[in-house]
Amino acid sequence: MSLQEEIDSQRSEIRTDAYSMSIGEWVSLYEGGEVDVHPEFQRFFRWEPEQKTKLIESILLGIPIPPIFVAQRRDGIWDVVDGLQRLSTIFQFVGILKDEESKPIDPLVLDATKYLPSMNGKKWEDPYDAGNSFSPAQRLAIKRSKIDVSIILKESDENAKYELFQRLNTGGTPLSPQEVRNSILVMLNRDLYRWMRELSQDDAFKDVIALTDRAIEEQYDMDLVTRFLVFRTLPQEELVNIGEMGDFLTEKVMTFARQNTLDRVREQAIFRGTFALLRESIGSDAFRRFDIAKQRFLGGFLVSSFEVVSLGVAFNFEDYTGAAPPNLKDRVASIWSNPEFTDNSGSGVRASSRVPYTIPLGRRLFAK
Repeated sequence: MSLQEEIDSQRSEIRTDAYSMSIGEWVSLYEGGEVDVHPEFQRFFRWEPEQKTKLIESILLGIPIPPIFVAQRRDGIWDVVDGLQRLSTIFQFVGILKDEESKPIDPLVLDATKYLPSMNGKKWEDPYDAGNSFSPAQRLAIKRSKIDVSIILKESDENAKYELFQRLNTGGTPLSPQEVRNSILVMLNRDLYRWMRELSQDDAFKDVIALTDRAIEEQYDMDLVTRFLVFRTLPQEELVNIGEMGDFLTEKVMTFARQNTLDRVREQAIFRGTFALLRESIGSDAFRRFDIAKQRFLGGFLVSSFEVVSLGVAFNFEDYTGAAPPNLKDRVASIWSNPEFTDNSGSGVRASSRVPYTIPLGRRLFAK
C-alpha cells in the first residue's frame, strides 16, 4: 500500500464536524446531561485558581479560547476529549459543576488580574451581596461568547477519540502518562477504573510502596496498580514484545476495559493478599535497595524492585496457601546480589529492556 493509500484509508476512518457554540449553549448541554465532562477527571486536571480566573478574564476581554474537542457517543452524548479544564471552569463559575457523586461544587470566586483588578472576589451571582456579583449585562456577555467545538462523529472508528486524547494530552501538558491512561479508562469503562482506584487505596499497598505525596498526586500509585494487573498474568513470551512501556500499558488496560474479561474477584484477592504479606514480612523496605555492605535497606521506592518482588510474590501467591514463603525477607535482599537483576536494572536501562528479565526472575525467586 502506498503512502497516499494509507492516508486515504486512515482519513476515511474518522468523521468530523466543527462549528461555534455560545457559552450559554454549552451550559444548557451540561445541565441537560448532553455533554460528559467526566467528573472523575477532576483529580487529574489540576488548574489553579489563577488559571481559572485568567480564563474568565479572556472571555470578558474577547480573547479567543482554544476549541473544545468532543467525541459523539452512540447515545448522542458528547464525551469531552480536550478542553475539560476550560468547560469545568466555566461551569464552576456559573455554579452548576458537580463532583463524582453528583454533589454541587462550590462556585468559583475570581481573583484580581493585571487588566481587571476589580474582578477580585467577584462571583457569577452572589445572593447575599449584589456588589460581588457580575451584572446582568456581564453575565449575558459571557453567555453569548463563542467557543469552537470539533466533533468526532459516532460513525468514526471507535479508537479515534482515544488516539486523539493521547495526542492532545501528552507532551507539554501537566498530565502524567498515568493520568492520561486513567482518563481513557474512565471514558472506556468507569466501573473498571473505580475498581482499580479502590485497589490503589488498599492500606497494605499504600504502606509498602511508601510513595511521596507528589508521586501520588501524579497518579503513580495507579500506575503501579496497572503494572501489577498487566504483568501478573502476562505470558512470559510476550515480555520481549513490549516496546515503549507507556504505550504497552495503555494498550493492555484498554483491552481489559473493552473485553471486561479480567477476573476481578481473583485478582483483587491476590493483590490484597500480596501486599498484606509483604507489609507483614518486610514493610516499606520491600521495594528499596538492599545495601550489602551495610546489611540494610536504603533509599526510596524503586520500580525495578517492585517488578521482581511484588509480581514474583503475586505470581506464586496462590501456592502459598495462606502462609508466607520461607525466608521472604532474605529472598528480597538477595536480588541485590543477583547479576541477572543488577545487570539489567541499573540507571539508563529502558523498561522494555529490563522487564523481560525482572518479571521471570521474580517468578522463579519467590516460588514456594
